[in-house]
Amino acid sequence: MNILDLLFPKYCVNCKKFGDYLCSNCFSRLSFDTRNICVVCGKPSYNGLTHPRCLGKYTLSGSFTAIVYNSISKKLIYQFKYKPNLTGLKNFLGDLFYEALIQNEEFNKILRQRPSGPDRQDELILVPIPLGKSKFRKRGYNQAEILANELSRRFGFSVVNCLTRVKDTKSQVGLNKKERKENVKGVFKFSKEFSANFKNARVILVDDVLTTGSTFSEAASVLKHCGVRQVWAVALAKED
Repeated sequence: MNILDLLFPKYCVNCKKFGDYLCSNCFSRLSFDTRNICVVCGKPSYNGLTHPRCLGKYTLSGSFTAIVYNSISKKLIYQFKYKPNLTGLKNFLGDLFYEALIQNEEFNKILRQRPSGPDRQDELILVPIPLGKSKFRKRGYNQAEILANELSRRFGFSVVNCLTRVKDTKSQVGLNKKERKENVKGVFKFSKEFSANFKNARVILVDDVLTTGSTFSEAASVLKHCGVRQVWAVALAKED
């Protein structure tokens, strides 16, 4: 046990048992069997990729998630988003996220791809979904950026905060797919200072939870309008 464990002892976020953020019993209740969807039409996609008939010039190429957003993972993410004193939780969640992604066959194909042509970017770039200014001021950090940094440490990809949220939106909770799409329309802006680095680049958007994919889709559209070639999305948890 190190000094940080003495100062900030770990307790299971669910049953409060001393030892770690999830005890072995509660960890067994996590589900890695996430239901893949095509983020364009919302229908099932067995491999997480956007259906060929739905794929367009400004759409996401696909999305991948690590765990199901159930009662256990919800508590983990709540602590992560609203309890910044639990700094060690980022390592725990980073390991979960990474292990799930590297075991995904389709995601590994993306990692192995090597684009051809002189203007194509070889390295994948991680772009976190930004928070609104009011939420950032209240929370003090962006949980999506922390997750992106955790993936960066494990994969070796760069994290670039090239998107800003130009307006605060109401919560997506309780909105249907059409309302969610309308709620995030025009909410993101690409920082032009990064234009040269993103020409024909491949980008992975990062966030904590994926529901319908409306937020990811809007961010992908903005990036593609600015010259990005391919965009995928990854989220720690997927709502079913």
